Amino acid sequence: MRITVFRRLMAEEFGPGRAQVLASDHVLSGLGGRTVDQALTAGIPAKEIWREVCNAFDVPAERR
Repeated sequence: MRITVFRRLMAEEFGPGRAQVLASDHVLSGLGGRTVDQALTAGIPAKEIWREVCNAFDVPAERR
């Protein structure tokens, strides 16, 4: 998954403003205690990050 696709999915699911705040501020234990932005910088694949976000926020299966 490309990062641009990941960012679009985040914006569609949470709204553009909230998606940006979640990516920069919300620490996910499934990402090793990193935020989304930190995980992307660390080279964790966007698809793996998306799965963790979906699990953390109970995103319905049809939108995963």
